[in-house]
Amino acid sequence: MSAAGPYEPTAESLNRHAVPEWYAGAKLGLMVHWGPYSVPGWAERSGNIQEMWSRKGPAYQFRHNPYAEWYRNTIQIPGSGAQRHHDETYGRDFPYLEFGRQFAEASATADFSAWAELFARAGARYAVLTAKHMDGYLLWPSRHANPQLPAYQSPRDLVRDFTEAVRARGLKLGLYYCGGYDGLFNSTVIRDPLTAIAAIPQSREYAEYAVAQLTELIERYQPSVLWNDIAYPEKADVREILALYYNTVADGAANDRWAQVRLPRGRIGKAALAAVLRSVALLWPVLPASWRRLKMLPAAHSDFITPEYETRHDISDRKWEAVRGIGHSFGINRAEREEDLLSVDELVRLLADVVSKNGNLLLGIAPEPDGRFPEMQTRRLSALGDWLAVNGEAIYASRPWVRAEGTTLDGLPVRFTRSDEAVFAIVMGAPSGTCLRLEGIGAGEGATVSLLGRDGALAWERAGDALAITLPDALPPSPAHVLRISPAASVALSTG
Repeated sequence: MSAAGPYEPTAESLNRHAVPEWYAGAKLGLMVHWGPYSVPGWAERSGNIQEMWSRKGPAYQFRHNPYAEWYRNTIQIPGSGAQRHHDETYGRDFPYLEFGRQFAEASATADFSAWAELFARAGARYAVLTAKHMDGYLLWPSRHANPQLPAYQSPRDLVRDFTEAVRARGLKLGLYYCGGYDGLFNSTVIRDPLTAIAAIPQSREYAEYAVAQLTELIERYQPSVLWNDIAYPEKADVREILALYYNTVADGAANDRWAQVRLPRGRIGKAALAAVLRSVALLWPVLPASWRRLKMLPAAHSDFITPEYETRHDISDRKWEAVRGIGHSFGINRAEREEDLLSVDELVRLLADVVSKNGNLLLGIAPEPDGRFPEMQTRRLSALGDWLAVNGEAIYASRPWVRAEGTTLDGLPVRFTRSDEAVFAIVMGAPSGTCLRLEGIGAGEGATVSLLGRDGALAWERAGDALAITLPDALPPSPAHVLRISPAASVALSTG
C-alpha cells in the first residue's frame, strides 16, 4: 500500500516523522462539522461535555449529549431530549437517512470562497472538514460507496471544492474521517461505556471500506492534516495508512486517534468486559477526578495529541491541539444562545493560554446545510481576527517561554510566549492605571519594552522581583494587551 518514499509501515520508521514546522507555527485552525445532522441542527443545551462527563457520568452524557453531530445516535436513546425533539418536529417514524437527501440539496449551493474568506479573516492558518462523520455520510462522491447504501454520499464533491477554496486563500487543508464509528456498518446505539466500545465496527468488510476511503482521500486531496476520530479498524494495519500518508504528503501531520480496539471474541471475555464497565459506571461518583475525564484511546503513533474541551496548566513537551467547538457542540445547534458560545474575550484568552503551553487551538465552527455560517459565529471569528491582526507576532510561529503563566500585581492573568527576538507577555484584561507590574520576571540592561499595536518604547524599571512598565494613558479596549520585551535573552525569571 505504501507510496514510494522514506517511510516504511513500521513503528521505528513512523516515529522518525517530525511535526511539520508549518503546523507547529500555525497555532489556530478551524474545524467544520457539516453533514446530514446539520439539517435538524439540534442538541440539548446541556453544557460543557467534560464537566457533564465528570459530574454525571457517561450514561447521562450520552442521553443529554450537547453534540448536535451525534443526533442520529441520541435520538435512538429512550427518554433523550433529542428523541423528544425529533418525534415532535419530524414525527416518530421519520428516518434519519432522509436528512442525507435534504443535505445534498441544500449543500449544492454552498459558497466555499466565502468560507475561505471567513477563515482567513479569523486568522486561521488551517481548516479541517469532516469528510465522513459517524453517521456514515460522505462529503465526496467516492469510488468506494457504502455497499448497503451507495447513494448515501454527496453528488457534489464538497471536499474538492472546500480544498480548492482554502488553498486559494493560502490556508493548509485538513480532512477529518471517523474511522471508529459508522452507523451503516454497526447500528449499536451508544449509551454507556460498554456500547461505546461495542459500536466500533469489527468486520473485515468495514476495515477494507475505511482503508479504501482513507487512501482515496489521501491520494486525491493530499490533506496537510489527516484527522481520524475515535479509532481505526482493528483488522487493518494502521502503520500502512500512515506510511502511505507521510510518503504522499510531504508536509503532512496526523493526529492521535488511531487506536485499534480488539473486542473479546468469546462469551467469557465479553462477559468480563461488560462486568468491568458496569462496575466503573456504578463506582463513577467515587472514582478519582483524574479518572472521570473524557479521554480518547491512545494510539501507537501520532504527530500531536488532541484533548477535547480541556485546558492544561503546564507547558507540554508534546505538541498538542486543544479541540473544542465555539459553543458546546461541533455541529450546528440552533438551540444554542449567545451565552452558550465563547465570548470574544474568552476566545482570545483561550488561544493565548493554549499557545503558551505548546498547543494549537482547533476551534469547531458549523454552518447551516446551505453553507451559511450563523452571525453569532462570524462576529466572534471576525473579532478574533482583529485581535490577531494587531497581536499575531506573539502567537504565530511562537514557542513557549520558560513558564506559561504569570500575573500582574493587580491580579490579571498573564501568558508568556517567545520568538528568537523577544518574549511576549499577554496580559488578559484591562490594566488599572498606567503602571503595570509583571510579577516574578526581570529584564536586563538595555532591554526594550513595547506594546504591540503602538509605536515607540515604554519606560520600565526593576521593582523588587517584578518588572514595572509605564503604559500609555489610554489603552483601547482589548481582550488582551501584549507587551514585547526584547532581546529575548534579556528576560528571565526574577530571583527577587
